[in-house]
Amino acid sequence: MKKKIQLLPSGIPLIDYAWGGMYRGGTYFLIGSRKTGRTLLSLQFALQSTKQNEVCLFFTNMRPKDLMIQAAAIDFDIEHQMNQNRIIVIRVAAPVNIDESEFPDEVLKEYFQDIVSVVEQYKPSKMVFDEITPFIGFQSLEQLENSFLEMVEKIEDAGVTSMFVVADPATQPAKDVLNVMVNNSTGVIYLQKKQEEEGIASGGFMTITPNIGHTEGQFKSGYFIEPYKGVAVDFQKPPEEKLPHLIEEEKNELEFEFEKKYITLADIKLPENKFYYSNIYPEADFYLIVNNQIAFYKSTGQKFTLISIKLNQPEEEDFLSLDQLKNAVRLSVDKKDKICIMKNRVVVLMTRDDNKSLRSLVARIKNNLPNNDPDYLKKVIQYVSVYAVKVDDSINKAEDLIEQLLINESKEQTELDHN
Repeated sequence: MKKKIQLLPSGIPLIDYAWGGMYRGGTYFLIGSRKTGRTLLSLQFALQSTKQNEVCLFFTNMRPKDLMIQAAAIDFDIEHQMNQNRIIVIRVAAPVNIDESEFPDEVLKEYFQDIVSVVEQYKPSKMVFDEITPFIGFQSLEQLENSFLEMVEKIEDAGVTSMFVVADPATQPAKDVLNVMVNNSTGVIYLQKKQEEEGIASGGFMTITPNIGHTEGQFKSGYFIEPYKGVAVDFQKPPEEKLPHLIEEEKNELEFEFEKKYITLADIKLPENKFYYSNIYPEADFYLIVNNQIAFYKSTGQKFTLISIKLNQPEEEDFLSLDQLKNAVRLSVDKKDKICIMKNRVVVLMTRDDNKSLRSLVARIKNNLPNNDPDYLKKVIQYVSVYAVKVDDSINKAEDLIEQLLINESKEQTELDHN
């Protein structure tokens, strides 16, 4: 290899915690079904590359705009990195009419050779191929192994750390194909989706298995997807047993601490509170946040709800102002929920989609109105209506969801008086 073999941070939390990173020039497989967070984890791998001032070659079958939205879901400005030539995105299309070819394996082999040519052209430090599944349907497993080895050896010799994303195989022939390649890799990351009630995916289990090196062995941990941060794990490495001389040193340090004089209250410096937390956003920022949340849903299956609290009060009445309604909503939502004012309505992005949470929010809004007098509430609630829509697979961008919310809200009766 041209570069010394060393462990480098990967951006994949379990690997960094348990193994200390990936080997430079290693070949890794990321295996999982749809909506397990494969693309988000690939983007975290690419993001870590930019933090190390390295170039990452990113093969994808996604449109560049869709990839940017996915990256924004983990607060990764991939467009800026593309402009800086830190991330080089190569869009690839799956082979078509491959079965009609006289020598289909030779056609697929050419794709592997093209990957090497692109690597030699851009000379990256890291490479992602999301996903390579459509390109590995060789009829001959021997031909697949030879072609794959020829490709990865050239990539590894260039000192490139590569990660290939593959769909979780559902049939035995598919498993046989995958095993051929996995057996010639450095390690494997396997994502297994966990199902909760109503079939909603909420994280799952991540298993990392070494083939070469990484003598720490196999590790398994629960993982979850955190908005604007990405894939995180709840892994804790077992504490290492301390040597007797280290224990004695810690004991001496504790004794020294007790010998210090007490600090007077006057000497204690309190941190200044320089920040005021606000989850109220301008429309342009709110649309961007909704787009990020939609991308997050399409990647993980985690639903969310958009809620409109509309003030229909006649001009001659002054029971409740829009600012008072906004304040009541602000006091009622969770910190992770987002708020935007759109004309005479307060729109809330709630990161949950269950009806219980919605009813609870409406009840809190009533309690946070300027006056809790029953006569006042009876007058006010007739002018306040609530309508909610949940994201689904038909929604592709924020405009679709917000338009659906505003068009259909007139069909919903006032809900504040239903709680």
